[in-house]
Amino acid sequence: MLLNRLAKSIGIVCCICFLQLNIIYAQDQSSSVPDTIRLDFRQAEKMFLDNNLQLLAEHYNIQSSQALVEQARKWDNPILNTDQNIYSGNKFFQHGKDAAGNPQGEVFAQVQQLIKTAGKRGKQMDLARTNVALAEWQFKSVLRNLRATLYKDYYTIAQLEGNAQLYKESMLQLARLMNAQEQELQTGNIARKEYLRVQALIVSLQQDMTDNARDINDAESEIKTMLQVTGNKFIQPVVADSEGAEAPQVTIMQLVDSAKQYNTDYRQEVYQLQYNQQNYRLQKALAAPDVTVGPEFDQNANYAPNYVGLSISLPLPLWDRNQGNIKSTKFQVKQEEAMLQMADQKLQNDVMNAYQKLLYAIQLSSKTNSRFYKEYYQLQKNIVESYNNRQISMIEFLEYYKDYQDVRERQLQQILNLRLAKEEVNDLVGVDLIQ
Repeated sequence: MLLNRLAKSIGIVCCICFLQLNIIYAQDQSSSVPDTIRLDFRQAEKMFLDNNLQLLAEHYNIQSSQALVEQARKWDNPILNTDQNIYSGNKFFQHGKDAAGNPQGEVFAQVQQLIKTAGKRGKQMDLARTNVALAEWQFKSVLRNLRATLYKDYYTIAQLEGNAQLYKESMLQLARLMNAQEQELQTGNIARKEYLRVQALIVSLQQDMTDNARDINDAESEIKTMLQVTGNKFIQPVVADSEGAEAPQVTIMQLVDSAKQYNTDYRQEVYQLQYNQQNYRLQKALAAPDVTVGPEFDQNANYAPNYVGLSISLPLPLWDRNQGNIKSTKFQVKQEEAMLQMADQKLQNDVMNAYQKLLYAIQLSSKTNSRFYKEYYQLQKNIVESYNNRQISMIEFLEYYKDYQDVRERQLQQILNLRLAKEEVNDLVGVDLIQ
């Protein structure tokens, strides 16, 4: 009698724990929860683009680089030089005229303008424009990486929610079975070990539910940060139960060509090489001396009372002809050429690898496998009833139960793998070629 009460108490505790977990973590799509934000991926993506602060910071970096282009267009300011006497002939600031009407004291004024030679100004503008392009591709790279994280978190939550629904259905089945077994145990129709085995399944399932709920919370925390959602909110993905598994209508070469045009890492390497080449040309131009010219006026300090002249000055490139900087940038160009070649090879290999993984995922999601899952699901619905009717043994029931759990979890994982494989290809090629 004591053992019966103990078993009944354990069953009640298990059911209470299940109900608590169900209230906290299960997201029933047919109900409307005030703190639940239901989003399809396009809505989540728009919310991410509108609210993400890291993207805003990168956008400011582009504006900063664009301002430097404007600065590179500016000419150097002219320089005004002036000189006049302060003390002369026991008098201060002698700038008047003598008795004969001749001016007294010296006044010197000169305006100088630096004129850059060898096209330095244009080359500096080219560097600034390339720097803007680099900033834009860096922004796209940040956007691409954040979007990939958003995509993964979004569909991972969908997969984990599928697991939660599976655990919920299994818990309801086991709870009904446990209630039926309790009556059978009291009448002596089953052994206590069979009753305890079902309770052990419930305890194990509760642990799986807890671990799954913890994974959901981790993914929710990251996606809420990306969407700038605060408070007691839950992001509920709205996705289809299955994913299209048609073979892509593009070739490897089409994917590689697209990647060379739109892949952010590769394009940054291309523009980095262009930047280094432009810097090399600029350093060669800096070896040519710049010219400073300007008019000047001198009163009472030359052979003419009021002297007007033109000054021209330029450095003589005898020792410093910018040799070190020219040599350094030349090697930087060669280094970047090697880096671009390596990036080209890596991009092709990555695209081919992602494409092969996509084909594997499509193969595992074939129509044949889909029919198998449906038939296996129908079989599982009859397992509990078959065990209650004593048509199968406890050992067979446990095998069927564990196999079904494993098959359903693998099915949900395959759906996620197919989605992630499509996104990996699109991420590498820079555009959504795979639907």
